Amino acid sequence: MKHLINFITTTHISKTTIYNDLKCTQEEAIILQYVCQRFVKGLEESAVIDIIQECFESDEYQYLNHLVRVKNLIDLGWLVQVSFGQVKTSQDFIKLEILNTSVAPSISLLRLLEEGSLEISLPEIKPYTDHLEYLQDQFDSIELLHKISISQQGFAETSLSVGRLQNKLSLLNKRIKARLEMTDEPIVVEEFFSEKKFDDREQKIFLALLKEEYSGGEGQLRDMNTLIELISIDEYDKIRNRSLLEDGSKLLSDNILDYEEILNMFGGISRSFYLQEDILQKIIHPNKKKKVTKLKLDKLVEEQEIFEYLSPTTSLDDVVLHPSTKKLLDTVVRQVDKDVFAKLKAWGIKDKRKGIDARIIFYGSPGTGKTMTAVSLAKTLKRPILSFDCSKILSMYVGESEKNVRKIFDDFKILSKKAKVDPILLLNEADQFLSARSEGTGSSADKMHNQMQNIFLEQIEKFEGILIATTNLLDNIDKAFSRRFNYKIEFKKPDFKQRVRLWHFMLLEKASYEESFDVEELAKHELTGGQIDLIVRNTAYKVAIREESVFTVQDFLEEIEKELGSSFENDGKSMGFKI
Repeated sequence: MKHLINFITTTHISKTTIYNDLKCTQEEAIILQYVCQRFVKGLEESAVIDIIQECFESDEYQYLNHLVRVKNLIDLGWLVQVSFGQVKTSQDFIKLEILNTSVAPSISLLRLLEEGSLEISLPEIKPYTDHLEYLQDQFDSIELLHKISISQQGFAETSLSVGRLQNKLSLLNKRIKARLEMTDEPIVVEEFFSEKKFDDREQKIFLALLKEEYSGGEGQLRDMNTLIELISIDEYDKIRNRSLLEDGSKLLSDNILDYEEILNMFGGISRSFYLQEDILQKIIHPNKKKKVTKLKLDKLVEEQEIFEYLSPTTSLDDVVLHPSTKKLLDTVVRQVDKDVFAKLKAWGIKDKRKGIDARIIFYGSPGTGKTMTAVSLAKTLKRPILSFDCSKILSMYVGESEKNVRKIFDDFKILSKKAKVDPILLLNEADQFLSARSEGTGSSADKMHNQMQNIFLEQIEKFEGILIATTNLLDNIDKAFSRRFNYKIEFKKPDFKQRVRLWHFMLLEKASYEESFDVEELAKHELTGGQIDLIVRNTAYKVAIREESVFTVQDFLEEIEKELGSSFENDGKSMGFKI
């Protein structure tokens, strides 16, 4: 305690062992001396008005001029203001407000008085013996960066000033560099940085996310804004650095990082980033030969005959939807928001499961985009999607209905568990299951059908996650099934404005069109999205064989006439397919 005793007993405060570390004026050091003298006598807090009256003799109210010195010491981190037992940061008050409050020595001041210095104490520089030693130093560096970024925003809980934190960071980075120069064995992370040609900012983002993986938590460092603040020194820097975490950046294009988008309570979208699984395994287990610990869902699906793996190419933003349909789907998506989940859990609606739980029926005419919307929802939620064609159920499972209907859901769970993912289950053409059950004894076929439906009903009741069933008619659905679906979303045939958007969306971007080409002329015809897609394809085949392959309105009108005049259309069906 020699530094403390030296500081509180001296009459020449500028000559004490810790004075240079204080980085303050002699008058401010005198205030600290007075506070520390009271502290060692058991008085943890000192009233500000007593401090400035005792330390500075003055006529009448001239002592008020010294309030600025107390505030400077709080800003430097040597004193903390105490108000009703709560410690307040310097951003919470103006100078005059502290007059009738109390202050206490900070942890940093007490540490300085006890140890005689706040300089970081680094052990002897030696080569790294393995990549874990290297990562520990790098994670300490990221932690310091995080503290600096918080301090610069004025929300620092630590009493160390930004300058001291930056000094620690500089010393640590020099140590890392020196140890790397002495290390003969390759460090896998450094080799990875070299291979990918990462700049300093990309390295920091990578290390921050790697630190999150090692800590095993869902910490702040996954958030997009936090990562940007970590590598930025001012507002301009933040704007410039956003490009590192946007679609098309090296980190995302090279499949090094991925993210989840979460809607917040104010309607905005935040991104939470994480390292791709194969990259993570390469870093965490550098000495192991590449061994896939998580089987790819698409590969697993190839080995069975029940499900089809669908690859999303569009998100919900790309789909032309009725506003009411879009609003309902947004409600589903918002379940992933952590604040929404917290409310639902508090109300007893949800348990510990953080994923979305939704059983949805998409109903409407063929070609209105039910399947496409389901697949687009999967992309928006960054989920895989498995499809099962319910129209095949009878031909596949006649004679073993009970066992095999249950097998659909059992196999879905097995695939999800093996791949360690939470896919969406899409039941296409679900009329077979959802229609009203037969009454009375009926035939053996009716009994089998009812039995299948009862099992199907049971499995829907127990299903966790997102299940989407598509059907053409809602009127035929059994009431027992209807009650078990959270959402029933109708897909109406598009109106004129929506058809214009669909034509613009589906017309071939790289094709040539006549100068007078008028999309609105085509949109006058009442077509579904599936029909428009089919017409565009059929027209393309016709135009492609011409020497001068220029699309005209008439080319499309001819195909429209064929589609609307087909016998299928007259039968109330559509030549269009589900998209």
